[in-house]
Amino acid sequence: MKRKAVSRISLGLSLALLSTALSGCTFGFASDPDDPNEAVKEETIDTSVDTFQYDSSLEGTQITLLNTKAEIQVALEKVGAVFEERSGVHVEVMPVTDGDSPYTKMVSLYNSGNPPTLSILDTTDVIALAQEKAADLSEEAWIAEAEGYLTEVNGKVYSLPLCIEGRGIIYNKTVIEETLGEPFDPASISTLEEFEALLKRLAAAGMERPLSLAKEDWSLGAHQLQYIYETYDGTSEGAREVIEQIKAGELDLAGYDRLNEFLNAFDILKQYNVSAKDPLGADYDEMAIDLADGKTALWFNGNWAWPNLAEAGAETEDEYGFLPYFLNNDPTDFANQMIQGSPSKQVMLDGQMATEKQQAAAKEFLNWLVYSEIGQQMLARTCNIIPPFQNNPYEPADPLSRDIYEKVHQGMAFNASAIVPNDHWAILGAAMQKYLAGRSDRQELTESIQAYWDEQ
Repeated sequence: MKRKAVSRISLGLSLALLSTALSGCTFGFASDPDDPNEAVKEETIDTSVDTFQYDSSLEGTQITLLNTKAEIQVALEKVGAVFEERSGVHVEVMPVTDGDSPYTKMVSLYNSGNPPTLSILDTTDVIALAQEKAADLSEEAWIAEAEGYLTEVNGKVYSLPLCIEGRGIIYNKTVIEETLGEPFDPASISTLEEFEALLKRLAAAGMERPLSLAKEDWSLGAHQLQYIYETYDGTSEGAREVIEQIKAGELDLAGYDRLNEFLNAFDILKQYNVSAKDPLGADYDEMAIDLADGKTALWFNGNWAWPNLAEAGAETEDEYGFLPYFLNNDPTDFANQMIQGSPSKQVMLDGQMATEKQQAAAKEFLNWLVYSEIGQQMLARTCNIIPPFQNNPYEPADPLSRDIYEKVHQGMAFNASAIVPNDHWAILGAAMQKYLAGRSDRQELTESIQAYWDEQ
């Protein structure tokens, strides 16, 4: 088990992937189904200072931006409007509709001869499309600002990393303290045994089932199950290595310690799940309400869940944060110390159909996001995301993203992204749903995982 070669985001280990590893595979990962029209408190943007140098020859150019991160649709439209006021370049933000995967949408648009100028995609989609469809961005100035967060394909960069996202076990500190009647220090928990003890204490204090567990296949099949790849050694390269071992039949899944540790942890989450009596009947929005109202104290999710919590009444001043997804009782294991966080969304520039002027306007827009005082603010405050650029001084406003931001800068986040086929979350998410509902056991789930990779 290669666990010492942990990739801390703050140390800047880049993800380099060869196209030869992609032959015969189609990648993609649908965005989380958040409501793009949810009302979220918006931070004030200071537009009084703008030293960015705009290219007046690009005025009147029209470009399109495909958005696969639904919860920032309205925010991106505001960003585009401000950029147009300043530059004269019109940015049309196109949403991906519910149920469509980004990859499928992109292939459809290319087949119709009308691809977007820019596309916000998952890393897997960029890798699948880059060499054939994308413009080479390797010489762009912002490369230096995004060190450690770049996705390389055969040594070239085809996309701008848009944001860092992290996931783990969200806690409501106030609710825990009120339930236990004492202060709660998240740093005091460093093993699965200690986490289970916290759950037992909450249950004994009257919160019988203190945790929410989403039943959605994207949550189970990607956000949870992919820990078995990403915690191999805490790097994207390690995740790729263990996947190749599984595909080649070189790793016995039944004896793979990370899989067994993951299921040990998952079984505890199942036991204390607020919807344990009907886990497949759980309602995602209700989970946000339960955590905000204090019916539960914990929720496995990522910082993208803040719009749901805000809609449920949570305030940016509230004390929410993340515990790791504890896997075992070794307090020195990085998986028990660190939050998973990685550059989850990339912006790809079309290199096939976009005109020279459209490409220039699109590059100006990307540079504006990175270098302009206004663009920097709007990334962090309007879009409420964690910027991956070293020169951006602004922190996100919500407590979940703020906690990830702080962990990244403290070296308490590991940067690992498992590159999996686009049906992984759906097929193995369904297998995880069976296990969640008690309709299968470990052996059957393990066989399902192996069978999936045998077909790749």
